[in-house]
Amino acid sequence: MRYIAYIFIALLFAGCAQKQDLQPDKNVTELPKPERVSDLYKVDQNVSSYLHGIHERYISSLEEYEKSYFKPWNIPTIDISLKEAMWAYRSFRVANSYGENLQPLKQSFFDDINARSNFAAYATLNKPAITLKLLNIRAFPTDKPLLMNPKKAGEGFPFDYMQNSSIAPNKPILVSHFSRDKEWVFIEASFAYGWVKTRDIAFVPKKYTKLYEEAQKEFIVKESYPIYDGQKNFLFRSRIGMMLPEIEEYGEKYTVLTISNYKNSEAYYIQSDLPKESAHKNILKFTQENIAKIFKEVSHVKYGWGGMYGQRDCSSILRDFYAPFGLWLPRNSYEQSKVGNVISFEGLSDAQKIALIKEKAVPFETLLYKKGHILLFVGLKNDKVIVFHATWGVKTKKNGKEGRFIIGRPILSTLELGSNLKDYDKEASLLTQLKSMNILTQ
Repeated sequence: MRYIAYIFIALLFAGCAQKQDLQPDKNVTELPKPERVSDLYKVDQNVSSYLHGIHERYISSLEEYEKSYFKPWNIPTIDISLKEAMWAYRSFRVANSYGENLQPLKQSFFDDINARSNFAAYATLNKPAITLKLLNIRAFPTDKPLLMNPKKAGEGFPFDYMQNSSIAPNKPILVSHFSRDKEWVFIEASFAYGWVKTRDIAFVPKKYTKLYEEAQKEFIVKESYPIYDGQKNFLFRSRIGMMLPEIEEYGEKYTVLTISNYKNSEAYYIQSDLPKESAHKNILKFTQENIAKIFKEVSHVKYGWGGMYGQRDCSSILRDFYAPFGLWLPRNSYEQSKVGNVISFEGLSDAQKIALIKEKAVPFETLLYKKGHILLFVGLKNDKVIVFHATWGVKTKKNGKEGRFIIGRPILSTLELGSNLKDYDKEASLLTQLKSMNILTQ
C-alpha cells in the first residue's frame, strides 16, 4: 500500500507540474497572425444575398438536356478520334513527368502504358454501358499520378494530369475497347473520355437503353444521399447532376431504377427508394429558392482537380450546378466559355471590362473566363462585381518567384481576390486575366 501511495503522490505532483507548465509565458513573443484573403470575410458568402431580381422561368428543356446526356447510347461508334484519345501519350514524356515520389518517371513507365493501352483495338467494341459508382476518368489506364515539376508553384499535388474528370454513378457511357490486360476500358461519356476500371461499369443491351431513356426521370437535388437496393445493401451516394428513371411514386418517396453489376460486367437492375426531398421530377424552374438549394448542395465540397476525391473544380461545379435546371455544359472551362452569347474582352482595360460586365452580364446566367479558370457572375454588391468559383488559390510573386496562397474551396469573391496580400501578383489578377464572358441563356 505504501508504494501505491507514493505513486499516487508522484502522479499528483506531476499533474500539477504539467498544469503549471501550460501557463502562458509573458516573456515569449507571440507568432504573427497568418495573412488572410480579405474577400473571404468581407464578401457576403450567403448566396441568397444575390438572388433578388431573378427572372423566374425554365432556362432549358428536358429534351435538349437528354439529347446530350444520352448521347453515348445513341451513336454507332465512339466519335473521339484516335488522335484525340491519345493526347496524353504525346503530351507527357520522361523529360516533363514526375511520379508519386516526386521523382522523374522512367521510360519503362511509358512503355508499359503504351503496351497496356491496346489502341490497336480502338473503337472495335462500341458497346453501351453504365457507371456503377463515382469514377475517375483517367488519361492513362493507371491509378498512379503523373505530376509536372513539383518544385513549381501550381504544380505537384494535387495536380495529377492523369485525371481527366470524375463521373457520377449510373451515367451512360460508350465503351471503345479493353486494355490489353482487360483491367481497364476506354470510354466516351457525354462530357469526357478516357480510362475507367472494367469492374466499375456494366454493359447495357440496346433494347434496355431505349426503355431507360423513355422513362420518367428524377433529377437528383440532394448531394451524398446513400442509395440502397431492396435488401438495404449500399450501392452509391447521390450526386447533383445525376438523373434516374422513375418506376413509381408513392407517399413521400420515389422508387427509381438503379443498376449494379451482375456477372461478366452485365447489368443487374435494381429498385431503390429515394425521399422526395432528394429528387425532383423533371428539370427545375430557375427560381430564387431552387438556385439557393442547388447552390448549397454543390458548395459542400473542397477544391478537387478534375473531380478527384469526390470533390469539384471550377468547371465541374458549374456543370453540376446547372444540371438540375436542364442546362447541359461541357466539362472544361474553355469549352464552357463558348456556350451561349460570347462577348470578348480582347484589347479592353480592366476598367472597360468591369463596365461591360455591369452593362451586359446577367446574374447567375453569365460565365467569366480566364485561361484555365471559369467563374459565375452572381451580381453586384457595393458596386463590386461578385463571382462564384471553386479555386485552388491566389497567385503571388516574391523576389521574382511565383507562389500560391491556397484557398482550396468554392467561394464568392470580387475580381480582385487576394489583392490585400503582401505578395499579391497584380498582373495575374482575375480581372486582368479575363478573356471573355458568355451569357448561357442567350
